[in-house]
Amino acid sequence: MMRAWILPMLLVLSGSAVATGQISNGNPGTAAALLLALLALAGVNSPLIFPRSIGAQEAQHRSAVDGRPVVFWRPGCKYCIRLRIRLGRSARQVHWVNIWRDPAGAAAVRAANDGNETVPTVVVAGRAHTNPDPEWVREQRSPSA
Repeated sequence: MMRAWILPMLLVLSGSAVATGQISNGNPGTAAALLLALLALAGVNSPLIFPRSIGAQEAQHRSAVDGRPVVFWRPGCKYCIRLRIRLGRSARQVHWVNIWRDPAGAAAVRAANDGNETVPTVVVAGRAHTNPDPEWVREQRSPSA
C-alpha cells in the first residue's frame, strides 16, 4: 500500500519545490498554476480517489456472493476517474481491481476487449461492459449493497 503513495508524494514535493523557485524568481502566478497542476496530478494518482483495490479473483468471488459489479481500472485513466467521481459514495459498493497491480485483472480486461486493456471495464453478472455510463453502473448494484 505504501508504494501507492510514492507518485502522489513525489508530485506534491516537486510541485512545492518548483513553486518555491518560481516565487523566489518573482513569478507567484506561475508558481500557483504549477502547484495547482501538480496537486491535481497527485490527487488523480492518489489511492484516496479510489476505494481499496482487490485482486481480480477475489473481486469475482465476492461479486458472485453479493452481486455487486466489478470495476477494472488503472491509475491516471480519465474515464475511470469520471466513473469514480460520478458514482460518489456508491463507489464503495462495487469491487475495484487495479489492472496495473493485478496481472489476472489485466488478463480479464484483455479477454473482454479483443486484447486491449480498455478501462473502465465493468463486469456485472459475468458480462463485461466497457466504459459504461456511471448511472447505469449505479443501477447495477445489488439491492443488498
